[in-house]
Amino acid sequence: MRAVLPAPRTDVGLLLLRIAVAVIVIFHGLFKLKHGVAWIGGPLGKLGLPAWLAYGTYVAEVVAPVLLILGILARWAALAIAFDMFLAIVLVLRPRIATINPSGGGWGIELEALICLSALTIAIAGTGRFAARP
Repeated sequence: MRAVLPAPRTDVGLLLLRIAVAVIVIFHGLFKLKHGVAWIGGPLGKLGLPAWLAYGTYVAEVVAPVLLILGILARWAALAIAFDMFLAIVLVLRPRIATINPSGGGWGIELEALICLSALTIAIAGTGRFAARP
């Protein structure tokens, strides 16, 4: 017989995961609010994409984390964050995918990969009951 965690533990786990992802990502967003996103236009252009797509970063890194914490449209917010991290890996960090971080070891893109996969987990699992809209 397989042990199943009681719902309250799962709900608390989902809440902690939502808060952790949101807090980490919102600091990326605050940096971009202070310094802008114009620099993202270059990497987008190299892939033939329009530079104005860089402004979507504000949605994924400022708006989506707030929604994630509140549990409002959390699955969509988590997907926005996952897509944002995927694009960060493709546009900027692609050369580090098959590397080991020289300052202490670890995968060259471990933080971005962890954020991306954690956000996907939230998108799949949902918010749990500790949300404005469970």
